[in-house]
Amino acid sequence: MMKVLRSWSSSNSWGDNNGVGRRFKAIFYSTRTLTSRKLEDSLFNQISVAGDPRVSMCPILDQWVEGGRNVDISEIKALIKHLREYKRFKHALQLSEWMTHRWNFALSPGDIAVQLDLVSKVHGLEQAEKYFINIPGRLKTFKVYGALLNCYASKKSLETAEATMQKMRQFGILRKTLYYNVMLSLYSKMGKQENFNALIQEMEEKGISCYQSTLYIRLNAYAAVPDINGMENLLSLMEANRLVTIDWHAYIIAANGYMKAGITEKSLTMLKKSEQHINGRRVFAYEMLLTLYARLGKKDEMYRIWDLYKKIGKIHNSSYFRLISSLIKLDDLDGAENILLEWESVNTSFDFDIPGWLISAYFRKVHLEKAEACISRAIERGQHPTASAWDCLATEYYKDNQMTKAVETMKKAIAAPQCGWNLNRVTLKACVKYLKERGDTEVADKFTRFLADIANEINGNDLQVEENAHGATKLKLATAKLH
Repeated sequence: MMKVLRSWSSSNSWGDNNGVGRRFKAIFYSTRTLTSRKLEDSLFNQISVAGDPRVSMCPILDQWVEGGRNVDISEIKALIKHLREYKRFKHALQLSEWMTHRWNFALSPGDIAVQLDLVSKVHGLEQAEKYFINIPGRLKTFKVYGALLNCYASKKSLETAEATMQKMRQFGILRKTLYYNVMLSLYSKMGKQENFNALIQEMEEKGISCYQSTLYIRLNAYAAVPDINGMENLLSLMEANRLVTIDWHAYIIAANGYMKAGITEKSLTMLKKSEQHINGRRVFAYEMLLTLYARLGKKDEMYRIWDLYKKIGKIHNSSYFRLISSLIKLDDLDGAENILLEWESVNTSFDFDIPGWLISAYFRKVHLEKAEACISRAIERGQHPTASAWDCLATEYYKDNQMTKAVETMKKAIAAPQCGWNLNRVTLKACVKYLKERGDTEVADKFTRFLADIANEINGNDLQVEENAHGATKLKLATAKLH
């Protein structure tokens, strides 16, 4: 099937895939730099903490130089790499352009490739194409063309990516596996199986080395269709070849493929194999296993993985969220309650999304008292319930004819921090009507003024309740008063 199999090379001359999700690192400074001045007085530290994308990095750089301190170009490049890893592309581009214009630094093809990628991410493909056109011909090396190819592929611009790939063939610079991987990934994402297979054949005919990354792209492509025969044959090849280090994720991919094909038993077999190959990144592996066992409805396996997870140390909030939401989907509210209590007993960081899943389930099951208790515990822990949680609780009070509580809770829903107000139209109108029918005009006026005050705080005039195309209700700023 393949002429050449080599060990995986993780190098990527332009992309940001390798660093995404990593923790903050200070290793981008050399030992010499760290010993020459304190980290808190370093340019690296000043750039790192300035996270607002609306704030330009150029004044910070200018002030650094004007203060009589030196700038090492290698440090600027390290900062650009760091910013790209954390998807601070606008700041990374500012540093790159500052390095070029302030110091008249002659960019290498590798530097140009990075800048081209950043222009695409910050300003879009059209500006990236203009940038590429203005690059001197002698500097348009395989790295620069590779960066352009990646720009098109990341935006799923298939025709222009294929045209760029063809130019690279014509110029004789298409010998690197990395560029083939870019196109293979693009074909896979867009469901172009014939193009995918043709490119694999081209690699085999030209003797293009197939790294481990290529194999995983192929495995993913087969699983996505799913092409079970192709997936099984490739997985067998990977298992048999000593030059390939197969890891747990390969079997996760295969399990997904079998799951899509409805072959449950083989999917379970793959998940068991995956567990045998976990070494490092166990948190991520266990989270994936929890999700897939949940999709298969295997609660016993989920709890078994959870017990293994707890042995490795502190459990992340994301894992609690994943397990609780999975148990709820399996209609195991008792299990979800137990895991929530476990989280509350060991975790001091506040994340309302975790109890929020269970509260929503209580509302769906009309367990009003349990929802109240869960919200109360969250508040005692210093958490702030979302507008949605308050709104749902107010609706349940309204259905239970507890209108005084419904009114008070709806006030909390409106006051809660949120992006847009999605409130229950029926409940909101019932609250206003209830206040008026009671003849308690003072309370009714307070409630109406409360709504108006909220509107004024966000530079609106008054509020109007309307329903969107999906049937959801929304409290919207409008000129008509709500009475």
